[in-house]
Amino acid sequence: MKFSTLAVIAFSIVPFTSFAQFQKIDNLRPYDKTGINVFEDPKDSSTTFDGLKLKFGAGFTQQFQNLKHKNPGALNNNIGSFNPAVPGNRLKIITPGFQTAQANLYMDVQLADGIRLNITSYLSTKHHNETWVKGGYIQFDKLPFNGKIWDDIMEIATIKIGHFEVDYGDEHFRRSDGGSTIYNPFMEGNIVDEFATEIGGQVMLRKNGFFGLLGATNGMIKGNVDSLYAASNPDGDYKKAPSILLKGGFDKQVMDDVRLRVSASYYGNQSSGGNTIFGGDRSGSNYQYVMELNSANPSSTSGAGTPLAFSGRFNPGFSKKVNTVMLNGFLKVKGLELFGTFETASGRTSKEIDTRKMNQFAADAVYRFGKNENLFIGAKYNTVKARLANTAVITYADDVKINRVAAAAGWFLTKNVLLKGEYVVQKYQDFPTQDYRAGGKFNGYVIEAVVGF
Repeated sequence: MKFSTLAVIAFSIVPFTSFAQFQKIDNLRPYDKTGINVFEDPKDSSTTFDGLKLKFGAGFTQQFQNLKHKNPGALNNNIGSFNPAVPGNRLKIITPGFQTAQANLYMDVQLADGIRLNITSYLSTKHHNETWVKGGYIQFDKLPFNGKIWDDIMEIATIKIGHFEVDYGDEHFRRSDGGSTIYNPFMEGNIVDEFATEIGGQVMLRKNGFFGLLGATNGMIKGNVDSLYAASNPDGDYKKAPSILLKGGFDKQVMDDVRLRVSASYYGNQSSGGNTIFGGDRSGSNYQYVMELNSANPSSTSGAGTPLAFSGRFNPGFSKKVNTVMLNGFLKVKGLELFGTFETASGRTSKEIDTRKMNQFAADAVYRFGKNENLFIGAKYNTVKARLANTAVITYADDVKINRVAAAAGWFLTKNVLLKGEYVVQKYQDFPTQDYRAGGKFNGYVIEAVVGF
């Protein structure tokens, strides 16, 4: 094809793509600063439709970290390499430097009046260095049926169907998600990261500030039609069960300068083929390689560092059965924001009979100030207490504990550009000496440059 022909095609596409990028999509949480403290997507049933609309958005995050770690309580903490013949609990040697940049791509389409499509892709993450689709779903804020009864129902109802982010709790609306870190005043979400994408559907009702949600999913991070077989399920349970999701709460601007939100959520699966509600992230941690074994060398297995994508987090390992409840509270008084989480969960793997427990508490305070609240400072405390499953070489006779304290500050140069930094200290307590995390600690700072639109 001649260059002149290519040029004509290119210039004819540019106006369309430029126009498509900024078309308005109804009932969509913005990907920039205006999406902060937006939880579920907004609900407006008074919209009109004048043709199919397409909008592209993106989230980009580049970090620089200066973190250090140690595990003085672990046995053999001075030996260990990727060579399996040299076992040990030595931690990876990490130095100050830039992390792998992360980027998300969003495609939103207004298909009809009150009906929209979302497809989100991870372009670059700690978990994968190639493009992966996070998920895609259709959301109905109106139904294409005639009749007042349908209008009345959809005045308060929102229906979501597809492969989407499970709406368990409120923390997942504030956590960092790959390149999308603009909503989070800190670097990370909670130590136990309550996040998964699953295939299913949910219905949410909202009226006068009150809301309720009922959902059901396949209980796994991806599609799966395989049966559960004996070798991987010594518990003898070979049936896959769906996950059930319940949520209810209250969210209202009670005064001009005061907003209050409280919610309670339940997520349960009684027999999953591989549940990931506490480990379903496919992007990665913003504390790269902290508290990771020297023997887990990503350059020898995967250039993306997939085995080490979730540094600094903790997964209790409830992959076969899980029942978990989360309570959240959010209060905004002028520039001051308070957000809290209490969570209690129980579950087990397919190799266990008895269930184990995990409790988590987190609280943060953020103060936003300056013109349009473009500056902020914040502090967060997060603690986890859990019983881990025994392994062939380690017996966990007692609960283990992890505590995190973080202080952060940030500056929005524009509503699309954010510079933020955090100093963090995280400590590991009551781990057996055979566990590489015994007496563990990491601390230091991380700086992020963020773009969202």
